[in-house]
Amino acid sequence: MIKKAVIPAAGFGTRFLPFTKAVPKEMIPIIDKPVIQYVIEEAAAAGITDILIIVSRGKMAIQDHFNPEFSLEDRLQKTGKTEILEELRSIDSLAKLHFVYQQELNGLGDAVLQAKSFVGNDPFAILLGDTVLSSATKPVTSQLLDAYEKTKSPVVALEEVPWEVTSRYGVIDGASDDEKLYELSGLVEKPAPEKAPSNLVIASRYVFTADIFDYLEKTPRGKGNEIQLTDAMRAMLKERNMYGLKFDGKRHDIGNKLDFIKSTIEFALNSDEYRQPVLEYIKSLDI
Repeated sequence: MIKKAVIPAAGFGTRFLPFTKAVPKEMIPIIDKPVIQYVIEEAAAAGITDILIIVSRGKMAIQDHFNPEFSLEDRLQKTGKTEILEELRSIDSLAKLHFVYQQELNGLGDAVLQAKSFVGNDPFAILLGDTVLSSATKPVTSQLLDAYEKTKSPVVALEEVPWEVTSRYGVIDGASDDEKLYELSGLVEKPAPEKAPSNLVIASRYVFTADIFDYLEKTPRGKGNEIQLTDAMRAMLKERNMYGLKFDGKRHDIGNKLDFIKSTIEFALNSDEYRQPVLEYIKSLDI
């Protein structure tokens, strides 16, 4: 089974400035947990035991969040706040976390390349640190790992989006027998809607074999003068099979303010603790 995962979390988060001037975008909270904790919980629930988080300057808050804080734990113990104490301790034991710095922000492909020595020759998962994927059936990463076991080939998570927004994403071309698992024949980065080969886009989760690093090392700078993961995947696709899984679940993109607001409300409505108070508050607004 795949036991390693990589979480790129080095980006600036410019769409949330000025908040992200001092706080990493991955630490933006949904209810009472930062986004990256949801991501790590998803990986751990899929059986991942070792996670490498790619960070950059100013991201110490991520490491601090997942490190034990013994003075705080001692205070909670003495004041009898055992429930929150156990919750904090459970964060520390989700998985074995490792950190590496991306010294210069040269794109997602370069960030993933920082994980080469950590991954070794093992297959591994990538989960983008600013996007939460939820599912009522099983963790999305688990669904991808199942698809990898079936195909023994790289697999990416797919989401169907409106055609008019394909220009925001990496879009796949491919065929499927069951409209669930697609064998990929092409990848296009942020195409105009009229040029998009489909409206199935890559949704922030990947499973790769270690040879992706060979392609990344040969990938020249592309869009934005950065090393693009999609460019390396396109080169890989010329030489081996690659698949996309239309996963069972929903993507919550916390990378923009409107979707952050929507996600916060949705998570609150799915919470036993907050559902009724939120419904009552919405009703009181008379909108």
